[in-house]
Amino acid sequence: MDVGGSGIKGCLVDLDRGELIGERVRIPTPQPALPDAVCDVIGEVVGQFGYEGRVGVTYPGVMKSGVAYTAANMDASWIGTDMAASVESRIPGTVQTLNDADAAGLAEMAYGAGKGQRGLVLMLTFGTGIGSALFIDGHLVPNTELGHIEVDGKDGEKAASAAAREREDLSYPDWAKRVDRYLDTLERGIWPDLIVVGGGVSKKAHKWVPLLSTRTRVVPAELLNDAGIVGAALAAEQRIGQ
Repeated sequence: MDVGGSGIKGCLVDLDRGELIGERVRIPTPQPALPDAVCDVIGEVVGQFGYEGRVGVTYPGVMKSGVAYTAANMDASWIGTDMAASVESRIPGTVQTLNDADAAGLAEMAYGAGKGQRGLVLMLTFGTGIGSALFIDGHLVPNTELGHIEVDGKDGEKAASAAAREREDLSYPDWAKRVDRYLDTLERGIWPDLIVVGGGVSKKAHKWVPLLSTRTRVVPAELLNDAGIVGAALAAEQRIGQ
């Protein structure tokens, strides 16, 4: 299960190949995105597959021991909510929760653009906000939340997210300049060896990635919008997450 600010998606996953089994189910995220309403939808999606095993569930924020600690793109009532317990009360199986970008990163490191990469790899997902996942020699450093670093006096994701591009009707070249500025700030702090960019906008990577001037190599994610679901399933199987 991959929970986002605009949609809640789920599917069975073949973990040998890192691929979805059949068609995924997507239901718009309830507005406002209150915990009970969102968990109801998660339960509904899981129920459509008749699945009774362990379920991986992503959340767009900091997640520790099944509890949400932030809610930048969700309703503030999420803070302090035990998401794992709430979802488990609605499904026949058990739950592994983790940050949504961490899930996408796990999928890319296992099956996609980060497979076999050593050193410091940074996965960034551009969507409603900017999610981040950091890996050192393939090991996840959870809950980095680098979309909220300050760039020119404000949250980086406020100017450089995919939502900002759509909201301000920016061309890809103009938006790429903002992404460049954001990445420049990141590079000064963590010096990654590879940056993988994901989210829906990665499908059009050819329109903006070549325009970036980062010293770090930037490559588009290979699993695209399936990465969150695949990573959630992998986290559930390996019990990775917080």
